[in-house]
Amino acid sequence: MVQTQLEAAREGTITEAMARVADRENRDPEFVREQVADGQAVIPANTHHEALDPMIIGREFATKVNANIGNSETTSNLEEELEKLHTAVHYGADTVMDLGTGSDLDDIRETHIEHSPVPIGTVPLYEAVKQAGSPEDITTDLLLEIIEKQAEQGVDYMTIHAGILAEHLPLTDGRKTGIVSRGGSIMATWMEAHGEQNPLFQVYDELCRIFAAHDVTFSLGDSLRPGSLADACDEAQHAELDTLGELTRRAWAHDVQVMVEGPGHVPMDKVAETVERQQEVCDGAPFYVLGPLVTDIAPGYDHITSAIGAAMAAQAGAAMLCYVTPKEHLGLPDEDDVRDGLVAYRIAAHAGDVGSGRPGARDWDDALSEARYAFDWREQFRLALDPDRAREYHDQTLPEDNYKDARFCSMCGVEFCSMRIDQDARDRADGEMDRLESTTNLEASPAAAVNLPPVGTHDTGDRPSLEDDGREQVTETTGDD
Repeated sequence: MVQTQLEAAREGTITEAMARVADRENRDPEFVREQVADGQAVIPANTHHEALDPMIIGREFATKVNANIGNSETTSNLEEELEKLHTAVHYGADTVMDLGTGSDLDDIRETHIEHSPVPIGTVPLYEAVKQAGSPEDITTDLLLEIIEKQAEQGVDYMTIHAGILAEHLPLTDGRKTGIVSRGGSIMATWMEAHGEQNPLFQVYDELCRIFAAHDVTFSLGDSLRPGSLADACDEAQHAELDTLGELTRRAWAHDVQVMVEGPGHVPMDKVAETVERQQEVCDGAPFYVLGPLVTDIAPGYDHITSAIGAAMAAQAGAAMLCYVTPKEHLGLPDEDDVRDGLVAYRIAAHAGDVGSGRPGARDWDDALSEARYAFDWREQFRLALDPDRAREYHDQTLPEDNYKDARFCSMCGVEFCSMRIDQDARDRADGEMDRLESTTNLEASPAAAVNLPPVGTHDTGDRPSLEDDGREQVTETTGDD
C-alpha cells in the first residue's frame, strides 16, 4: 500500500524525499516534514517517477518556477518536445507541465517521465477532449480512465478543473474576455450542453483515491481566472476560489497533497491582495500562479509583463510561478521561447525571494556585484543567470581575450567608466575614501540551491535521443493529411 508524502509527514516520518528536499533548501528536515504535514508545502513525487530528484513547493521555501511545454495538432513532435524538456531543465525549471494536445500524447508523456529529473505535471482533461472528439462527448468514465492511466504512468501532479460549478457560469456574463482557461472553457461547454454539474466535482472523492494510490499531487485549476485586467478579482474568480478551498480540505482528508492555481491577468495594485485571499481561503495551501500579467498591451513581450507580476506575487507569498513565454497569446513556444520564458521567471522568482528576505537569497547578487566592480569578467559570466548570453553580449564588441582583463566595457569605454574612476580615486594615498573589498562567500551561504549559481544543475550531458530510446519519431500532419 502506497503511503503518500502527506500521510508519512502526518505520522511523523521524514521520508527520503523530505531529506533530499531539506538538503536542497538548506533547511531542517523536521521543518520540511512539518510544512508538508500541515499542507503548507507539497513534494510532487509520484511513486512511479524513478528519474525524479525531489523538490518542494511552499511559501516558506525558495520560490519555484514551472515551464509549460507540449505539442499541438499543427506544430511540434516527440523529438522537439524532448528538446524543450531539456532546455527547460537546463535553464532552471523546477517542474515541467506537458500540455500537449496533438498526436502521440502517451509516448511523449512516458518519454518525459522516463528522463525528467523534475516533476512532470499534466492536464488530463486535454487528453479526454482528444479522445472524445469534443467537450460535449466527454464522459465521467473516460475522465477517470485517463486520470488513472496518467497516474500509473508516473505523472507527479495534475491540474484538475473541479472548482468551476454550474452556478458560477452566469457570473462570467459581464466579462470582457469570458472564460480563458482551456480547461474552464471545456467544462463550461460540457455543463451547458448537459445541464448537469461539473463531473470532476461530482467524482472528486474517487479522484482523491486514485491520487492517493500513486501519490499524485492536486493542482486545483483556476478555471475562471481573469484573461484581462478588466476581469481581475471579479465575482466569478472569487466564487471558484471558495470552491477550491473546500476541495483542498477534502483532498487533505484523503492524505493527498494540494496546491492551488491562480491568475492570470491582475493589475499591480491587486497582486498582493490576490495572493493573500488565496492563502486565507485555502488554509495556506501553496499558491501556483500564472504570471500574473500586469498589463494587456504587449503581445510578443508577455514574458516581461507577466514576470513583473510574478515577482510581486512571489514576494507576497506565491510558492510557484508558471512561466509565460514571448509567444503567449500568439503561438506555440519553441526552444528559444522556452529559454526566454525561463530566464525571465528565474529572475522574477529570485527577485521575489530577495524582496521577501529569504535567507541567503541576496548573496548571489552581492557576489556578482563584487565581480562587476573588480572587472572580473570571467567571474561575472560564471555567476550570471544565463552565462552564455552574458558572454555573448560582452564579446559582440570586445571579443579578444585581453578584454576579459580590461577595466571597461564598450558601454562607457576606458575614459568614462565610473567604476574605474571610483577605483582610481580610492587608490590615491591621500584620498578620504577606503578601498572596497569583496566579502561574499557563496559556499557558506544559507541560501537554497535555486538561489545560488549555477541554474540548471541537473546533469543533461547524456540526455537521450529518440534513437537511444528505440522510439520512432512522429511527424505531425495537418489538413487533409
